[in-house]
Amino acid sequence: MTVLVAGSTGFVGSRLCQELAATGHAVRAMTRHPESYRGSGDPVVGDVAEIGSLRSALADCTAAYYLVHSLAETDFERRDAEAARNFGRAAADAGVRRIIYLGGLGEDSDDLSAHLRSRREVEGLLAAAGVPVTTLRAGIIVGHGGISWEITRQLVEHLPAMITPRWVRTRTQPIAVDDVVRYLVGVLDSPETIGCTFDIGGPDVLEYIDMLRRVARIEGRPLLVVPVPLLSPRLSSLWLSLVTDVDTTTGRALVDSMSNEVVVRDNSIRGLVPFEPLGYDDAVLRALGERAKAGRTT
Repeated sequence: MTVLVAGSTGFVGSRLCQELAATGHAVRAMTRHPESYRGSGDPVVGDVAEIGSLRSALADCTAAYYLVHSLAETDFERRDAEAARNFGRAAADAGVRRIIYLGGLGEDSDDLSAHLRSRREVEGLLAAAGVPVTTLRAGIIVGHGGISWEITRQLVEHLPAMITPRWVRTRTQPIAVDDVVRYLVGVLDSPETIGCTFDIGGPDVLEYIDMLRRVARIEGRPLLVVPVPLLSPRLSSLWLSLVTDVDTTTGRALVDSMSNEVVVRDNSIRGLVPFEPLGYDDAVLRALGERAKAGRTT
């Protein structure tokens, strides 16, 4: 099967391209700079802001993965909406049979952050031109290079004591990046998943404060956490930008989302793509191992 991956150079996309190629699929890795692409699959030029380039990239593809987000931009909601419309229309024009999208967990009945609202909007816009969309909704993805994971790791490693905002008590259901990729590949080979939406997560439901403490214990580091309920989202994002390498714009979008509980409500994906996901501690150990290995090879 010929499959296009939009977002092929990203945290999840690079791993997905490698796994799809390993399972025998013909992978097209969409990028704005194919001349510098070094990952798995055949690089093809494509830009979600230019629908003509998308039609060319998607030509003769059976399926397409959409892993594109614009959190680093202040107008990311508008950009992501426009990009999703373009991609959905181009996929329909090219005769693509299905789109697989990685979105975000969160209850529609909740007061969702702009980040999570945008992810919901993208689900609908991708499908608006008529191509069936399979959506996998995830919370925190744990793996070397992931933004949310890097925030957790760097906070623990840079601050033996921290004053934290109220969101450290919010529950989330983290999932290892390898398990996200396993689900993304698994739904491609499962016709029953076409046009459906699924929640995905690991076995552990944790508060953010528990995640920080577990990482500190695994790394053998001291950690004193003092929650302060009046620390605003703006101050929280500035604080993150000071003690981590996450930029303020991205940090603000993620901090706003941390007030929303993101846990799995529907486990039906487990029956269609059956395997046992990694627990949080094992996912952390794997992420730290990947970081150490990357450090030795650079």
